[in-house]
Order: sequence, then structure tokens, then C-alpha cells
Amino acid sequence: MSSSRHRLLGLPVLAVLIAAAGCSPSDDDATAAVPSPDSAVTAMCRNLDGALPRKLDGLDRRDPRPASALTAGWGSPVIILRCGVLRPPKMIDPKVAEGSDPDAVAGGVNGVDWLMEKQDGGAYRFTTANRKAYVEVSVGKGRDSSAVLVGLAQAVKKAIPEGIAD
Repeated sequence: MSSSRHRLLGLPVLAVLIAAAGCSPSDDDATAAVPSPDSAVTAMCRNLDGALPRKLDGLDRRDPRPASALTAGWGSPVIILRCGVLRPPKMIDPKVAEGSDPDAVAGGVNGVDWLMEKQDGGAYRFTTANRKAYVEVSVGKGRDSSAVLVGLAQAVKKAIPEGIAD
């Protein structure tokens, strides 16, 4: 399988496109489905969990239920991170690579490539690209997504090596 099939090509930094994007559930008892990746990806996700910031965009870490090293959360309404998710179908959609899909945009923030997908209600879902594991971040309406991605970049670069996930 060619690595270029999954590579998101030369698109501009997402920060310009997402400065006003926002978050998800509004209750304090957020839940998140826990991914079930293989053992190699689980190990990377555990490393990511240990590298994640205690505060993100000024919000304290408040992990969703059920408790897992594969999920994390910040604030209320909560920003949710899930590590070890499956590759999103849009990741290999040629319309995204061409920039002709208005609901999915590829780009990079501080050395981490992301696929941005617009969700219902003004929320966004971001999934890492060109890394050995897929990390998904859900950011709801009204939250500065660029600050969230900048805040996560160092931890992702430290814990999830560059490459193409299976």
C-alpha cells in the first residue's frame, strides 16, 4: 500500500480555517466510546495519555467516562480526545486531498497533520494524519479549535511517531 494514498498533501495551516470552531456535550458527566486498537497502538496511546496537558485552551482536564488511557477530556462543554480510533473514510477521499469537499479539510498545525470534518451543530472533529495511530479530537461550537490543536501538538509529536497507521 502506497504511503501517498494516506498522505494529506500540501494544504494550508488549519488555524486560519478553524479559529472560531467549538465543542460538544454540555453536561459535566461526558462519556466517550473507548477505542479498541491493537497492542502496539494501545502502547502509543498510553504514552500520549501521559504526555497530554493538564490544561487545554485554559480548561482543566476532566476525563470522560468510562475512565481509560485511550480517552481524555477538558472543560465543560468538554473537548474529547480518543486515541486509537479507526481511519476516517474521508481520510482517503480524493475530494479532500483536492480541497473540493467543503465538510472535510486537511492541513497541519505545529507539525501535526489533521483531517478536519465539520459536524452537525457547528462542532468539528479532527483526526491526526501521517502518524502511526489515529487520534481524534472533538471540539464543539464556540471553542477556539486552533488553540486546542496547538495545545495538543507537542504531546502528539512526542507520543505518536510519524508514519502511516494501519
